[in-house]
Amino acid sequence: TPGSSPRNLLDMDTFSKSDPVVVLFVQVSGSSEWKEFGRTEVIDNTLNPDFVRKFVLDYYFEEKQNLRFDVPPESHSSLLGAQDFLGQAFVALGEVIGSQRGRLERPLTGVPGKRCGTILLLAEELSNCRDIVTMQLCANKLDKKDFFGKSDPFLVFYRSNEDGTFTICHKTEVVKNTLNPVWQPFTIPVRALCNGDYDRTVKIDVYDWDRDGSHDFIGEFATSYRELSRAQSQFTVYEVLNPRKKCKKKKYVNSGTVTLLSFSVESEFTFVDYIRGGTQLNFTVAIDFTASNGLPSQPTSLHYASPYQLSAYALALKAVGEIIQDYDSDKLFPAYGFGAKVPPDGKISHQFPLNNNVENPSCAGIEGVLESYLQSLRTVQLYGPTNFAPVINQVAGTAAQVTDGSQYHVLLIITDGVISDMLQTKEAIVTASSLPMSIIIVGVGPAEFEAMEELDGDEVRLSSRGRYAERDIVQFVPFRDYVDDSGNQVLSMARLAKDVLAEIPEQLLSYMKTRDIKPRRADPE
Repeated sequence: TPGSSPRNLLDMDTFSKSDPVVVLFVQVSGSSEWKEFGRTEVIDNTLNPDFVRKFVLDYYFEEKQNLRFDVPPESHSSLLGAQDFLGQAFVALGEVIGSQRGRLERPLTGVPGKRCGTILLLAEELSNCRDIVTMQLCANKLDKKDFFGKSDPFLVFYRSNEDGTFTICHKTEVVKNTLNPVWQPFTIPVRALCNGDYDRTVKIDVYDWDRDGSHDFIGEFATSYRELSRAQSQFTVYEVLNPRKKCKKKKYVNSGTVTLLSFSVESEFTFVDYIRGGTQLNFTVAIDFTASNGLPSQPTSLHYASPYQLSAYALALKAVGEIIQDYDSDKLFPAYGFGAKVPPDGKISHQFPLNNNVENPSCAGIEGVLESYLQSLRTVQLYGPTNFAPVINQVAGTAAQVTDGSQYHVLLIITDGVISDMLQTKEAIVTASSLPMSIIIVGVGPAEFEAMEELDGDEVRLSSRGRYAERDIVQFVPFRDYVDDSGNQVLSMARLAKDVLAEIPEQLLSYMKTRDIKPRRADPE
């Protein structure tokens, strides 16, 4: 929820100070269109307003979420005239979250020749999104439903929606042949149970399991998160009621009882906690310079950049890099090429620095990487083979130097295809899986990429010589799946980034969890 506080605004009123308001616009993904998201309250007669109203936005690490803050001086200026405009600021949500303690100050611009002051943006994560509940229930004297044995009971939990409907959010296991089942403890996020609203109804149905799927309804009861949480100090017993039986039988009491035996809440750390605590994402790029890409000067080459269109390599690099750079404070990115003969002696190299500086292969910003990449295309000779292991081991060596959770490395490999050192690459990935790093592989061109799917490890955990990867750290996608039919490159890049980056927060969290690394506390304001 970014809050905002402009400072030292331009004074537009001749007789008094301005009456500012901040209007937030959100850019529609993959387009140049801006939509108004909301506006703060108006603060009368000040040039240093501190707004109370917050904007609650859904944050997606894998998307470039562009925001625009406009500061007209009056609440009624929805049609802003240039003459009374106090300024505006453009920022990506990731930049606010990736900045120190979630605080970002930006100059307001937009009034030619005038200094418009600054806007201070603060982002914080809503806390009830992350609580996780563990609870255990048992039941007594449930109705017998099976003709030959007792019942096989299980519970189904539903959260209630705003419109009065119910959505299933958890099923317990089935306990066979008993009217007094004790279910295993289970864990569920608070938002799944009640959407963060502690007083919202949680409905629980009790069923008798049948093999053919036609489970018999035993009864139901209702509660809420707040009521459940009281069980921390006492057992809570619920009557299980069957409305149809209640109507039919005068002497009906209940269909048994369910007792809440235990209930505990833990806060699960989130990706944002670590970023706010100072964890830096370090981005490294490795680009395929093998001959199978085709001569860069030819339009058929995958490296060919026309004056009107970036190559697939450049597009993939920009798509991923422009999002990750928001979380890297120095914006210096090591960039390598592999599979080329490198001047002056024409030796084949699988990790040559694109900027030709062995001592310091870092480029300034994504634009710097692109520049060095285009420069390299003019100076090296595309050759082969396609070896991934050297550059993976290179980044792994750097990642191994700092394992306290303050640094996390993301290696982007862009390639046109068939990998030559599969065994060595598998070995390198298995070793890297215990380090603070993730690997993104983007396949460009028309090749078949079966080998990459194996490295991805989503279906089968990757192994090498009997050793299994500790975590799944590889995400592979073929670029052709994301190319927009109408040729809209911005849309293609947004789609690609969304898919390849979606797993990074989980991969970072899995590293922190296996090492029991807690986020550093951001210093209090």
